Amino acid sequence: MCELLGMSANVPTDICFSFTGFLHRGGGTGPHRDGWGIAFYEEGGYRDFRDPHPSVDSPIARLIRDYPIKSNVVISHIRQANVGTIRLANTHPFTREMWGRPWGYAHNGQLAAWQSLPLSYYRPVGDTDSEYAFCFLMGELRQRFPDPPDDPDAMWQVLHELCERLRHLGVFNLLLSDGRYLYAYCATKLVHITRRAPFGKASLSDAELSVDFVEHTTPDDVVSVLATEPLTDNEQWTQMAPGELLVWQDGEIQRRLTSLN
Repeated sequence: MCELLGMSANVPTDICFSFTGFLHRGGGTGPHRDGWGIAFYEEGGYRDFRDPHPSVDSPIARLIRDYPIKSNVVISHIRQANVGTIRLANTHPFTREMWGRPWGYAHNGQLAAWQSLPLSYYRPVGDTDSEYAFCFLMGELRQRFPDPPDDPDAMWQVLHELCERLRHLGVFNLLLSDGRYLYAYCATKLVHITRRAPFGKASLSDAELSVDFVEHTTPDDVVSVLATEPLTDNEQWTQMAPGELLVWQDGEIQRRLTSLN
């Protein structure tokens, strides 16, 4: 299956260290050779880079690794195709507009009977179950909340219900963001780590690279990284529970919704 990588931070932060290990899994230390992508939310804007070729050999991936784009929210994905052809239109992250905000999305897993899901406002460009589920998810949210809700918790509850519905169609691990919050939903496998003072050293599992975060941070920095599998071999990562939705902002968990079954 595919793998996910996300970041939420309280200050603009680059993801070069984590991304270096992650891109090696795209055809190097892992089998995810069918495309990759990464999306950055920065200074109220959104930009993404996508490539249907293996990330381990991609000149675009090397550019991102070596170019420290500083962002508060990042979503990245490496693909091992199971539904849909290998092409740019099927490469995550996908994006749609709602409430005047760009919503970015990446999915790990495979769904059954996904074409029976009702679509309303949004239509897929490619032919994957992932993008189709995204269009369903965004359409349902827009129908129930034509405008941004005064109480965001109401929207979070609905988002959790929709993710639970999709989980019952198969494997549905998700990263989703509007630039304000980063949503992470776990069906089977998703881990996270929060780095804050006192910072220490970290070593990648998939590349010969270590970093001492003390040299790159201030005592007030909070940076949380999420991934399908731990990216470092000398840190303690936290495993999310199946059916759990975490709402992140500024590197901290704002809300935790858990499954009833």
